[in-house]
Amino acid sequence: MQKIIFSLILFSTTLSAQYTDISIVKEVKVKNKGVVVSAHPLASEAGAKILKAGGNAYDAIVATQYALAVVYPQAGNIGGGGFLVGVKNNGEKFTIDYRETAPRKATHDMYVGKNGKANTDLSQNGRLAVGIPGSVAGFFATLKYGRLPMSQLIQPAIDLAEKGFAVTEQEAGLLNSNKAYFQKHNSSANAFVKTDPWKAGDLLVQKELAETLKLIQSQGLKGFYQGKTAELVVAEMKRGNGIVTLEDLKNYKAAERKALEFDYKGNRIVSMPLPSSGGILLAQMLKMAGYENLEKYQQNSTKAVQIMVEVERRAFADRAEYMGDPDFIQDKTAYLISDEYLKNRWKSFSFAKATPSSEVGKIITQPKESTETTHISVIDKEGNAAAVTTTLNGLYGSKVVVSGAGFFLNNEMDDFSVKPGVPNMFGAVGGEANSIQPNKRMLSSMTPTIVLKNGKPYMVVGTPGGTTIPTSVYQSVVDVIDFKLNANLSVNAPKFHHQWLPETVAFEKNFPETTIMELEKLGYKTERWNQIGRTEMILLDDNGNIHAVADGRGDDSVAVE
Repeated sequence: MQKIIFSLILFSTTLSAQYTDISIVKEVKVKNKGVVVSAHPLASEAGAKILKAGGNAYDAIVATQYALAVVYPQAGNIGGGGFLVGVKNNGEKFTIDYRETAPRKATHDMYVGKNGKANTDLSQNGRLAVGIPGSVAGFFATLKYGRLPMSQLIQPAIDLAEKGFAVTEQEAGLLNSNKAYFQKHNSSANAFVKTDPWKAGDLLVQKELAETLKLIQSQGLKGFYQGKTAELVVAEMKRGNGIVTLEDLKNYKAAERKALEFDYKGNRIVSMPLPSSGGILLAQMLKMAGYENLEKYQQNSTKAVQIMVEVERRAFADRAEYMGDPDFIQDKTAYLISDEYLKNRWKSFSFAKATPSSEVGKIITQPKESTETTHISVIDKEGNAAAVTTTLNGLYGSKVVVSGAGFFLNNEMDDFSVKPGVPNMFGAVGGEANSIQPNKRMLSSMTPTIVLKNGKPYMVVGTPGGTTIPTSVYQSVVDVIDFKLNANLSVNAPKFHHQWLPETVAFEKNFPETTIMELEKLGYKTERWNQIGRTEMILLDDNGNIHAVADGRGDDSVAVE
């Protein structure tokens, strides 16, 4: 029986449209049911609707992603990319990489001017910032694990786009604050700009996007990567200095990769391998912290946080030095997560003081991608689990809407090291391993993760947040396994983040001040952030009881089949 712990009706309007009453459900406890947790209630409900129709977790996660492309356009997408981690109820594990790739006309120094300086405006805004979208290819690659046709999975999103839905207060604020960017980077009218300011309850209708989704529904992959939609994307490129071609689109392929797996305190962690750094970082952080056994300490106590900050420091230094697209670099994953390497890495740790970042890695500065990402966690009643993190990179990506097709394009090219040693849009940089090359996938921090206990899903977890993603997933895992917190306390506990460079440790504003002050006495530089991440978590116990929690930091919501 479903038990709704917290439910809030945001608003009810007198409008006649279908999606004007939106209920945000933050927490549910159920048994023998499928659940979907995502960044928007209507997207979670779209996934739950597919579960009710006989779909499994993989059908539901495709439907949810399509719906997010409509109701959560700042990060949900068909013009971006993402990663899926799946564990089937027979124990089979798989991942799907649908990260964007660099166009074939991309060059190593395409954002470097004649003066030798990187022009990060070009890698962050407008058409030259666009990588080849991978999301739709990823959805089709997921189909073989589901049981329903794509035409059925995409229908909830078509309905949402065609009939419109009422925007929440947060969404209205984002649309208003980005209006000038939309106008600057788009010469044609689009659904996201209107004369009067957006307010909660206003209908967002996206007729052009509905038609694009119908083309995918009727023509399959070719409905996006060839034909009318592809031609509209290339026409959009020609309105500026974009370089994505029809050939680029036609040749894009999602990639299945072997999941990154490792053990932690009797649990099996299943996460994403390169070109996402998330799984490697998670393995490094959990293993190094294991040498100190966090279980001995209280959550967010000074010693616990110091250990966790120092493992984050060392892991992120390795990210900058060694990680990139495994098809283009030597993949050193096995060595980087080995005890032989990590025990040596941890030798310099001391409770007496902060370890200077200069002592744990070469100073090439650490890449940091956008926090504007989104995560979905799903479990079905048969025990199939799926975790997906997907993004456009920056908020609304490149800010470019494909005229005639109605969707935002990513600005993922900025996740490459546009020039080794030059900061990207979030103030940090990577090395040559993540330099630009044609058809190469840019490094990511996305960390969709499934934790197994006795071979069965125990936790499905992930979050948006750019480089804060691996550290937030890491904190979620140790909150539950080491500190014995429930899903709600783990998700909504105040977070912290360190990424080697810059040297500072970021704390959410409600973090315990005594811990921060004691760390400062040990030489740690600190700063306060309003928010870190928006975690979506599902926990399952040995008796099949499910505890699903959507992060309280946004409009995130749980839906039950």
